[in-house]
Amino acid sequence: MLNLPVTETSPLGLDRHGLILRGRGKVRDIYEDPAHPDRLLIVASDRISAFDYILASGIPDKGRVLTQMTLYWLDFLRTAVPNHFLSTDIGGLPDSLEGRSMWVRRANMFDVECVARGYLSGSGWKEYLVTGKVCGIVLPAGLRESDPLPEPIFTPATKAQSGHDENISFEKTCEIVGVATAAKLRDLTLAIYRKAAAYARDRGIIVADTKFEFGMVGDELVLADEVLTPDSSRFWPVETYKPSGPQASYDKQYVRDYLESIHWNKKPPAPGLPEEVARKTSEKYKEAYRALTGRTLESR
Repeated sequence: MLNLPVTETSPLGLDRHGLILRGRGKVRDIYEDPAHPDRLLIVASDRISAFDYILASGIPDKGRVLTQMTLYWLDFLRTAVPNHFLSTDIGGLPDSLEGRSMWVRRANMFDVECVARGYLSGSGWKEYLVTGKVCGIVLPAGLRESDPLPEPIFTPATKAQSGHDENISFEKTCEIVGVATAAKLRDLTLAIYRKAAAYARDRGIIVADTKFEFGMVGDELVLADEVLTPDSSRFWPVETYKPSGPQASYDKQYVRDYLESIHWNKKPPAPGLPEEVARKTSEKYKEAYRALTGRTLESR
């Protein structure tokens, strides 16, 4: 999340409502309410990033899918871990925020991405090919891409202000947040991953890996930011799963594949997406939401 000066103008005109834009990420904008300094407004945009750059065009309804899916999972996991959610009431603010915004408790966030992996894919697969390890964890020899791991593993990463997060060892995590906190984050990450992955599998989706973020509200450790969305997770359809190579997915791999097909050099300016690619990506996000929640998100 990028730190911004107090004078930064809100692209949504929320400064006219007394809100101050305090942070802008690749997808989310964070606003401070001076009248209630203990809370923040998180707005999920339709922006999409790939290869560490925000593309010139977005994905229709993406911000609504991410917010509604996060709210669903926060409720599902509420007995396993406290969270920072307060309300979705945007009374007095523009209607465009409806469905893509939530008020949350202000938390002091840990500077570590808490990643759980149940399958060997992505950066973990690349690291395994070279070292036989992922984040310092030795894995059995002979695993194939997309194979299930013997058991889920905790593979933390640093939070990058720009560019890509960097995988780190558990020992490095201890240096950043302290030994006791690192152990607590690891155990909690794996516990809620197992709970969510079992639930998702029953609904036809494999959660291959996912990223959680945690922070402190006073003396309470809370789950924060987005939770188990197609942006923060690898979702694979159970019915097409076949290890030994890449998998069909509900995440933005479809966008990455398009960008590879046009031989973009992965340098700015980032290209926009054809309407067909943006539409199909939107449909993938909505299908994941429907499969996991049993609800339908109508286009707006």
